[in-house]
Parts: sequence; structure tokens; C-alpha cells
Amino acid sequence: MAPRTGSAIAAEHLVKSYSGGRGKPVVRAVDDLGFEVASGTVFGLLGPNGAGKSTTMKILSTLARADSGTAFVAGIDVNRNPGRVRRAIGFVAQKPVSDPNDTGAENLVLAGRLQGMSGRDAKARARALLDRFGLTEHAGRQVKTYSGGMARKLDVAIGLMHRPEVLFLDEPTTGLDPEARAELWAELERMTGAENLTVLLTTHYLDEADRLADRLAIVDHGRIVTGGTPEELKNGLRGDAVIVELAPDADAVVALAALERVGALREVGGDGRTLRARADNGAATLPAALAALEAAAVVVASATVARPSLDDVYLRHTGRTFTRAQESAEHVLETAS
Repeated sequence: MAPRTGSAIAAEHLVKSYSGGRGKPVVRAVDDLGFEVASGTVFGLLGPNGAGKSTTMKILSTLARADSGTAFVAGIDVNRNPGRVRRAIGFVAQKPVSDPNDTGAENLVLAGRLQGMSGRDAKARARALLDRFGLTEHAGRQVKTYSGGMARKLDVAIGLMHRPEVLFLDEPTTGLDPEARAELWAELERMTGAENLTVLLTTHYLDEADRLADRLAIVDHGRIVTGGTPEELKNGLRGDAVIVELAPDADAVVALAALERVGALREVGGDGRTLRARADNGAATLPAALAALEAAAVVVASATVARPSLDDVYLRHTGRTFTRAQESAEHVLETAS
């Protein structure tokens, strides 16, 4: 496989497995995964923890080698020329990459020097990035005094120091409070326009993928289950989502059976106390749904009608809500530790 003209990233049939350890079965983290990313766009890999997003990013950035499959980044074969790939990319890992005891400016200059920049060029580039990310007044402070949002902006700036063709952002806003997340989103949107680069973003935040990604792929158990622009994916779900939250003592089985008898509802399903269905006209159908539940003596805590969301897309293609998938993944990680 060779990348098509205009593709900044091209991956095909990637497979990566890890030993389960202590007699446990082998874990296939990436399972026949492939996609292409057009130059100058933001591409999101969306999925819960453990879906295979970070492993895919490690393969593409040469931090891990696939068991099989091919991949090109910036037109370079990641297996044959990993050194060239590293010079063409910036990588922002989930964990901080800056030295907490150095200042913000010192971290940036060091990153530039490690990439072969002259001292003069590194200092000029550092000043420009500090200004872009609103960190100029904090440039002389040690990073350990930065807030979480400031430190994350600095991490992104470090990844941009040598003007990479492709920037990898692995869960860039994990652990940030809502305000800091919103600020970083705004900076990333401004950055992509100013830098004219390609961004590969992994995230388990639905709203982050919806806002930042030009196109995205939903990853589940190491495979891409669907992809497209956020709007294409949501518009592919005809009609409205009807969401019913049951009272704590309500019988979900009885409730599901009642909703399935409402002719205007389709794709009726449940996830704990939350029941979901689709309808061409949710507002008109909701009274009939509530009447059916009342007739079945099911107590409802709340009911809403909403336009399709990425959570609905995930449910359609995986059979479970994103929230439930995330909770399941976190339980597995806690059990393993």
C-alpha cells in the first residue's frame, strides 16, 4: 500500500497484540484497523479507554511496531523509515512531557534544540508559541507552578516547536476541568488554522470529537466500526432520540416491552435505568410512549427528546452507550491493577 496524494496519514490492516500475562489470553489491542487522513485536517479516533486508540497512535508515531499491516505518515513508511517519521511529527502524550523544574520558556527552547534548531531560532519560536497559547506572562515561571490547563497548553506548544507536518494529540484534555478544556479547545482550533498542519486526535470525550474533528472514526475493541464527519454520522440516524429515565424501583424489562408496543418508536433498547428509542417526530411520539409506560405501571423519572448525538451513533454501531462502554473499560482497568 502507498498513501494517496493528499493523505497525511494512511494505515491499512494494522494488528497489534499484547500478552495477557499470568496465563491470561493474548489481548488484540488493534484488530485489522485502517483509515486515511487528508492533509491539513483534524482527524479524531473516538472510543472508550482500552478501545485501541492510543496503541494505534503509538504505531503511527513509531513508539510501537505493529505485528502486521502498513502505515505511512507524511508520506513516509513508519516501518522502513521511523527516524524520518519522528522528524516530521510532533507528539503530545497523555502524560506531561515538560520538566516541572524548568520554566515554560526553557522547556520550549530545549525541545527546539533537541530537534536541531539553533539557539536563536529556538528562542524566537518559543516566544511565538508562548504568545499564541497565552503563556507569555508565565514564561519565566517553573512549570510546577502552572495550572493543569496551562501545563497542557505548554505540552502542545512543545509538540509544535519544530513545525511538524503532523501533530499527534493523545487524549489532550484528560484530567482538565471544564473551563480549562474549553480554553484548550479554543487554542487548538486557532492553532490548526495558523499552523496549517494535520492533527490526529484520540479522545474519549464525545463533545471534544464533535467540536474539533473534521472527520472521525469510532473505535471499539481495536476495530473501526464507522467513520465520517460528525454531522454525517449523526445525520445517518434518522429522526429524534427519545430518552426515558426510569425511577429506581421500575422494572426495565416491563418498560422495554411497553415501549416496543408503541408503533412510532424503533430501535428500542435499554442501558440500566436509561431506555432509548428513535422516532421520526420525537415530540409527537413522546406522549404515546409515556402513556404506554403508565399503562404498564412503570414509573418514569424523566423523559427527553433530543437530536441525534455521537452517543447515539456509538450505540447504533456497538450495541451499548458510550457511557456504559467507558464504565466497563474503567472496571476492567481497576480489576487488572
